[in-house]
Amino acid sequence: MFEPVIAPSGTLLGLLQRGRGDGTLHALAAPRPEALAALNQCVLRDPRQDWQVENRSLYYARLYLDLDGPLGEIEAHLFGADDLFDEEDHRTGLALSVLGHLASYGRDDALMLLRRYAASGTNWAWALDELALRDDDAGLRSLAGPVLARFPATPEGEARLAAAVRDAYEPRPWALWEELPAYAERLRAARQQGSFDRWQRQMTPSGPRPGWGVQAVFDWAADGLRRGTPLHVPAARCLAAVAAPEDRPAILAAAAGASGEAARATALHHLVLAEPENPAVLDLIEAAGDEPAVAAYERMCGPAALDRARLWVHRPDALGAAAAALLAARGGADDAGLVLGALRNTVRGSGPDSVRLFALVDGAGRLSIGCAAPVLRHVYRETASSHLRGRAARALAATDPTFAAGFAVECLWDCEETTREVAARHAETADARVAPRLRRLAADPAEEEDVQSAVRSRITPESAV
Repeated sequence: MFEPVIAPSGTLLGLLQRGRGDGTLHALAAPRPEALAALNQCVLRDPRQDWQVENRSLYYARLYLDLDGPLGEIEAHLFGADDLFDEEDHRTGLALSVLGHLASYGRDDALMLLRRYAASGTNWAWALDELALRDDDAGLRSLAGPVLARFPATPEGEARLAAAVRDAYEPRPWALWEELPAYAERLRAARQQGSFDRWQRQMTPSGPRPGWGVQAVFDWAADGLRRGTPLHVPAARCLAAVAAPEDRPAILAAAAGASGEAARATALHHLVLAEPENPAVLDLIEAAGDEPAVAAYERMCGPAALDRARLWVHRPDALGAAAAALLAARGGADDAGLVLGALRNTVRGSGPDSVRLFALVDGAGRLSIGCAAPVLRHVYRETASSHLRGRAARALAATDPTFAAGFAVECLWDCEETTREVAARHAETADARVAPRLRRLAADPAEEEDVQSAVRSRITPESAV
């Protein structure tokens, strides 16, 4: 998987890669070939920091519609030679999702591309899921032969088929194919085998057993660490069930590192739940200061943890970052200066894409820190994360008097539905672009219900016509 290269935020490509509303507005004002070239680059080289949670497909599909964009570049990408060798969903997932939205808007060329790719492409399962939501029964039935031909009638092929049926995100195509006499027996057997496999996994747990004691829980956590699967969080829950008062000295010793890394992490997570106001637990966390200790501290939210956060917030390490996040989430008005300082220092030291900014941006909005608006505007403009930009928009709505007439307007075209919802509630209707956009969002069947509810709260029935 490649690391996306994000263009500067002042360019058309940079705006579109970020999914900003201004990207759409600038693209519609730019020469059409230039806009289409930037749009195709975004769709063919997914620019998202986290492609599994950030939204772009509806945003790009709407722009294809507005530009009446041809799909030749997407077709060449899907059916190119790379598709024979690169099996990563990430390579084609965004393009397939864009085609799915275009198909729902009535673009038959997008529907045909999805059918072709489901029949012959490497990432066929994704294309099939898109079709399951948009295609008619006849179109889906026509794919039964090409898809099932991928699974030879061998023990290995039947096992792969059972796994495909079991793990299908959208079951509709498989249910339709099971109704076809030519495939009914085979698919019924695959479905039953998939159900049996799921039941078998549920009936053979590998975790704790009745009668375990504290040391057995520590041993289980250590075995998970050796296998590369950290188990200290579930092990801490098990420890709460099996630990007796006489086990407390052993747990404290393990938390201090006497029994190994896995036991220490397990004991720390147990203690922050069992004794959240015990200063000795916070002392153990401070003495360790490593990732498991920080993770244990992040589970604390009481007065003692807050008091310690005010002392730790100036630390330049992960424990200092966790302290700042706790103050942002739980601190009071007197902590606003500490949160603002942490926000500024994080942007200055780590840039506008740091994961530490999520909690700090939320905290600036929660505490209504008005003088945080300049740095929040910087994060909004520069971050490549559409989720972080959405959080910055919500914080600006609480801190920046210019938000309604400024960023809120462009947010109506943003790629994230939560950001569009914020914009629908705050955008200044004196701007000539706002009312038409609200009406379009209200009438768009692909728009999320929360966004449309926010829109309906801003427009009268007469103005929606």
